Amino acid sequence: MSWSQTEIQLPAHSRGFHLITHEIERGLNDLDSVNVGLLHVFIKHTSASLTINENASPDVPRDMEMAVNKMVPENWPYIHTIEGADDMPAHIKSSMFGPSVTIPVSNGRLNLGTWQGVFLCEHRDHGGRRKVVLTLQGE
Repeated sequence: MSWSQTEIQLPAHSRGFHLITHEIERGLNDLDSVNVGLLHVFIKHTSASLTINENASPDVPRDMEMAVNKMVPENWPYIHTIEGADDMPAHIKSSMFGPSVTIPVSNGRLNLGTWQGVFLCEHRDHGGRRKVVLTLQGE
């Protein structure tokens, strides 16, 4: 059993759901040597999150963004407002989705479903670059 860990930095994205599967794969130098394993992907921020969802239709990320904005509005009387109107809703959305995903690895590839991809959920208007830790274990 071997372990490897690396940290990648994603470029700044606008608010929304952004497919990052290829950036994750590019950050994994040892992926092709793992026959059976797991990849843990962790984002080091409290106003962005990660999820796995459909990667085929561009309507899915747009609908996801629309739905979470309806569930967590910016115009509530939040107490934590020092960093702007989008900050506290971003923390709530981040907690809803979570900071990590775990993906099986089979025969040197991420074992995602046909229509699945890993998404960065950017919950701020201007969140900036995001750091993601990739921990790969397997044999």
